[in-house]
Amino acid sequence: MGNTFLVTGGAGFIGSNIVAALSEQGKKVVVCDWLETGDKWRNLAKSVVSDFVDPDNLDVWLYKNESRLAAIIHMGAISATTETDGDLILKRNFRPTRMLWSFATENTIPFIYASSAATYGDGAAGFDDEMNEEALAKLQPLNLYGWSKHAFDKFAAREIKRGAMTPPQWAGLKFFNVYGPNEYHKGNMKSVIAQCYPKVAAGEAVTLFKSHHPDYKDGGQLRDFVYVKDCVDVILWLLDNPKVSGLFNLGTGKARSFKDLASAVFTAANKPEKITYVDTPIEIRDKYQYYTQANMQKLRSAGFGGNFRSLEDGISDYVTNYLAKDDPYR
Repeated sequence: MGNTFLVTGGAGFIGSNIVAALSEQGKKVVVCDWLETGDKWRNLAKSVVSDFVDPDNLDVWLYKNESRLAAIIHMGAISATTETDGDLILKRNFRPTRMLWSFATENTIPFIYASSAATYGDGAAGFDDEMNEEALAKLQPLNLYGWSKHAFDKFAAREIKRGAMTPPQWAGLKFFNVYGPNEYHKGNMKSVIAQCYPKVAAGEAVTLFKSHHPDYKDGGQLRDFVYVKDCVDVILWLLDNPKVSGLFNLGTGKARSFKDLASAVFTAANKPEKITYVDTPIEIRDKYQYYTQANMQKLRSAGFGGNFRSLEDGISDYVTNYLAKDDPYR
């Protein structure tokens, strides 16, 4: 077993938080990602990284360095739910995950990968993280991103069903609505917290979507919002517990409203609450989710005993220690 941790997508949001945590522990970390031309590099500025790998050269790097690897943590993907290029999604999302699964299997390396709550679609089939073909067949993702993650989950389920070899440890994590430091490069895909904070800090009103569902008030649409630091804690726990494998939800297990979220940002910033509501755009209205909530029993049953921050506590840490600072990076 090697002593190097490969983090794909390591300059991205969740990936860079994983890199930061491993770096703080004194681990050797290799990042596979594109930095591009913006400020994405700042996500890694405070971490110690042993090497950087161009994603286009990852397969070559792997076969030269397999003996060095302690684990592969695969967060790299196109995560925009608005992406419509199916061929690009396959190239960036499905195929690299399939390649890394095979490589980790052949070289007996633990493998942790990012799935997504987007695999649940509109939630009509529930939010239970069952890993069998029958349960997975009931899920209908609403976008290409969710479909690409679901396609790999189904592939892995069939491999396991037919008794094929797998990595010695493998874990797919169905991330729910993750927020926290280092998401700033994501544009309109970053959390509502990061998007509304500048307005809150300036004393302006925050705009939320009206409800177009009779069971929900304006701003009452519910999501399972989970702080990125808690997600990292789960990943560190998995690395410390190599006998645990499976497909796991990663949320808090408690749905909260966008109104609650906005109120928490105003409170954390010590500003008076000002919220206005606008119609949900027609183009997304028929696919809009009004409720998501992770069933966290499977991860708990596997032995994870850590606590997940409340929405208020997570936002307080995010605002106070990051968004309100001149340097908001972790």
